[in-house]
Amino acid sequence: MPLTTTGALVARARAARTAVLAFNIITLEHVEAVIAGAESAGVPVVLQVSENAVKFRHGRLRPLARAAVAAAEGAAVPVALHLDHIRTGALLQEAADAGFSSVMYDASHLPYDDNLASTRAAADRAHAQGLWIEAELGEIGGKGGGPARGAHAPGARTDPAEARAFVTDSHVDALAVAVGSVHAMTTRTATLDHELLQRLRASVDVPLVLHGSSGVPDTELRAAVAGGITKVNIGTALNQAMTGAIRDYLAAHPDEVDSRGYLAVGREAMAHTVERISNRLNPA
Repeated sequence: MPLTTTGALVARARAARTAVLAFNIITLEHVEAVIAGAESAGVPVVLQVSENAVKFRHGRLRPLARAAVAAAEGAAVPVALHLDHIRTGALLQEAADAGFSSVMYDASHLPYDDNLASTRAAADRAHAQGLWIEAELGEIGGKGGGPARGAHAPGARTDPAEARAFVTDSHVDALAVAVGSVHAMTTRTATLDHELLQRLRASVDVPLVLHGSSGVPDTELRAAVAGGITKVNIGTALNQAMTGAIRDYLAAHPDEVDSRGYLAVGREAMAHTVERISNRLNPA
């Protein structure tokens, strides 16, 4: 079916008091796996390309984006394309022409006033191109190999009063909030601050986004969605599934030289992960 927009999927999820899942993609196998898993679960999905993934692809955004668009157009479920955690104006400028309907502009590492000014400028540019824009307030940590911040470190959690002012003054369409999850977690042991989430939900009138969701247990994740999270980002869980499956395959087939063999099992493992997470988030 035709490519849809992130804004439309998030709005639909918000009206239904659920959340749309957004999975980070790095290779064509990621793209195919995410769509296959979403089709098996019968749910819409967002394909996300991060700035780190673009760097991995020699700084070229369009090859992976065009592959994702082509795959999405053949999908049996609605699929949107989102540009995640960007800090450069060059990528923002490319987004719409490359097929993206939305961007997440990340200036959360900056002091509040600088974050606001930078995000407001990005929001103005994004909206001029017809893009839906997400930003982050509070620092989730763990991105790009950086250390995770302590749960009570200054700025590690999103302040509701700051969030209200930030959303109003920046004109963003969604806000990623720091409530206890951490990027790149390989164990599902994160404990979320649900009381803070309730206060954030009451403070802002835009959808809330949870980053670092690979490390969040099912019960915590469902509670977060019930508490107001409308977009759930997953990345590390896919890479764990792919890498583990490939390791097992190569251990069992030490003489294998055809990459199709191990890439196929890696792709299948990621598809099962997408289906499993989708079904656990939205149990029948």
